[in-house]
Amino acid sequence: MVPTEDMILTHLRRGAIEYCVLALLADDEWYGLDIARRLSVDGVLLSGEGTLYPLLARLRKGGLVETHWRESDAGPPRRYYALTPEGRAALETFARTWAPFRDAVDSTLGSHR
Repeated sequence: MVPTEDMILTHLRRGAIEYCVLALLADDEWYGLDIARRLSVDGVLLSGEGTLYPLLARLRKGGLVETHWRESDAGPPRRYYALTPEGRAALETFARTWAPFRDAVDSTLGSHR
């Protein structure tokens, strides 16, 4: 069976999405729904909100993000997510690892064309 684009995207997302969330939080704290909207803009990084909240919970339990509640003018209080020092270190490690990995993949795919 030839894998579909959706199948391939699912596998690629699993390895990278948590670091994309950490990257969004690198400069500011974000509300969960805003994270979902940002990551799902093109439908590539996040296909729906349903996968984001379990990921945010795992990141919180793993000590990579911290949360706090803030009152909202538009309804109930909102949970905001912020990067911890451990989360920043994980993001920096990923960024150092990602560049050579991405370049190797691009090089291999380029030589195949």
